[in-house]
Amino acid sequence: MLTEGEGETSAPTVPAPVTPDDPNAWYAPDVRDQDEIHPGVVVTVTETAAGFEYDLRDPLLSVDDADALATVEEYFADAHVDRPRTREGAIERVESGLDEKHQRVIDRLVDCSPASRRRLDYHALCSLACLGELTPYALDDRIDVADLGSGSVRVHTDDFAPAETDLDPDTEFLDRFASERLEQHTVTFHEFEIPVIVYRENVLGDDPFTTKYAVREPDQLPGDEELIEACKTRVWEASIDGVLEDEVAFVRDRARTLLSRQLTIRNTRAWFDAARYRLRTALAEYDLTVPPVDRRFADDRLEDLLYYVLRDLVGYGKLTVPVRDPTLEDIEANRVDERIKVVPRLDVGHNERVPTNLCFESERAFVNVVTKLAADDGTELNASTPSAKVNLSPEGVEETIRCAVALPTISEDGPHISIRKQSPDPMTPVDLIERDALPTELVALLWLLYEHHGVVLFCGPTGVGKTTLMNAHMPFIPYRDRPISIDEGSREVFIPHETGVSLTTRDHERDHRRVTMADLMTECNYLNPDVEVIAEVNTAASFETFAETLNTGHGLLGTTHAEDVETLVNRVVEQGLPPYLLQEIDLLVFPKRVGEDRFVGEVVEIVDETTYRALDRDADRCGVVRKADATVYWNTVCTRDRNGEFELAGLVGEGSDPIHAFERLADQTDQTVDGVEAMFERRHRYVQYLVQEGITDADELFALLADLKTDEAATVERLHRQRADEPTVRGEEIDGD
Repeated sequence: MLTEGEGETSAPTVPAPVTPDDPNAWYAPDVRDQDEIHPGVVVTVTETAAGFEYDLRDPLLSVDDADALATVEEYFADAHVDRPRTREGAIERVESGLDEKHQRVIDRLVDCSPASRRRLDYHALCSLACLGELTPYALDDRIDVADLGSGSVRVHTDDFAPAETDLDPDTEFLDRFASERLEQHTVTFHEFEIPVIVYRENVLGDDPFTTKYAVREPDQLPGDEELIEACKTRVWEASIDGVLEDEVAFVRDRARTLLSRQLTIRNTRAWFDAARYRLRTALAEYDLTVPPVDRRFADDRLEDLLYYVLRDLVGYGKLTVPVRDPTLEDIEANRVDERIKVVPRLDVGHNERVPTNLCFESERAFVNVVTKLAADDGTELNASTPSAKVNLSPEGVEETIRCAVALPTISEDGPHISIRKQSPDPMTPVDLIERDALPTELVALLWLLYEHHGVVLFCGPTGVGKTTLMNAHMPFIPYRDRPISIDEGSREVFIPHETGVSLTTRDHERDHRRVTMADLMTECNYLNPDVEVIAEVNTAASFETFAETLNTGHGLLGTTHAEDVETLVNRVVEQGLPPYLLQEIDLLVFPKRVGEDRFVGEVVEIVDETTYRALDRDADRCGVVRKADATVYWNTVCTRDRNGEFELAGLVGEGSDPIHAFERLADQTDQTVDGVEAMFERRHRYVQYLVQEGITDADELFALLADLKTDEAATVERLHRQRADEPTVRGEEIDGD
């Protein structure tokens, strides 16, 4: 029984509506999140006893709408549309909607209300041009990772993980809906622009490689492959009168004629289909029928087929686009039916080895590319010469390309190809400093050695950046000097000097014999070099040349494979050279590579026994390598610790003993050690200025250094005016602040 006044105060009330994820929500207690990610597409995350559930609701179709969609899908069944590979591509495709061509077709196929048409367009777009059932999942950019379980697919969102979906693990395009686009660009190949995309698949349990490289070559219809092969055979067998001056133009014109003929008079059915296609196209212009959508007789089909003929006959088959892609550093093809791998350049933002969507499907095609790569450098591969190292400069490619190719004779699983591409734009010391690859003090020291014809050897395994470091400092060689590069590695040497010359042992014939390193040494001596560059001191001939150059007294720059001083001494001894020659080296630079980072790990100088005895050997910065017939002493000039900090010895700081290289420079330049240290400090301030001004162009750096050599005081004065219009005094040094 209610007491007086009790009925008014206890009347039942309904709480006001709140958001579903509010703990006080009474109408959806298990809903934790609900959002409309696209008009008509709603995502709901529900908490269950087992975790979370991820549910999607698309725009609902009535029975009539579903029938209309089936009619549209049936009409477009033979049409081919390239599906997006990433979430970004799917979002862009949905936002742009169906193009006018498809809209016109749907207008004539169905008749429905505007609301039904909007729902129909969405589902038709998902089914025909996007990722099908996975399109709405791709629209939700909160999904970070998809996990493919044994019988289900789970997604990890920003706030809920894992969340169970009702997707089947075998759903088509499951590897694409969560993919993240990293970079996209086009690659030029004889007037063709081929799209390339680099993306990351955020899918667990599907592929050990997450980052991938995809070349989007033109689509091929049924029968196109036979047309292409027949055309290549006819072009290859065509007779030529006289000298072929333009191979590309000949192949293009001949292939265009053959393919046009085949597309026009292939068979009776083709005549009928072509006539029907053209008639339907003409009637559609007057709104009398539905436009055709089959690309079989589209205008660009001839160009698509022509691309494949040119790719295989004047390009390098499946490697054509990667070879011409300036963003790639390495290309690897290891066996038939395996994805070709590539390594992007570091400046792209990632340089991990990634697979492509390209592979050699037959050993014959693979062997053809291998033999063509070798033949382009004058090497014929056969049973007696099953492998080769070649250097190429294909038309339209700015980089110098080094290839290691081999026939199945020496490779268990078929041919293999390994390609290394040198960047056409050499790095500068400022680039390396900004990447924390070396300190400014080391740049100043290398400047002194390059300028005064010192001997510097960059040592380390393949791919650590030896040649990059050597080339970055080449502008420090005075513009009046004459640098000469020798051997096969000379193609990778950057010489901005008008006085420079590159000599190579490429397979030219001279009096029916090969050009040898001895020939190059003789030629080099006649050229009166100031600095000699041997980019690959690895063969017996190159080590012998290295020793002879040290005895000439010329400046010498080079690279070799040696991880530390002891390894270098071992290699010198193995090649039969006297270890005392190492004392002629001013500096040994050992770059390292850890993951994506390349940096100078250690810088060492070779010293004599007297200097070694005077060093602080308790600091663990010096050492000795003893061999049966020689003893080599060394001292560390610079190291990089585990925190990424560079530790310098004898370069900066009061009271530090000067490094042995300063004493050698003092003897060479007829100065005191204090004078050399003053030169070093001056160079160091200039390096700091270069970093401050961000001078990362090699040609600009070379021009600036030439001006400094011509008239340092006037150049300094001009630089001050350019910086901030500050009052200057002629001859004032740049302070580097």
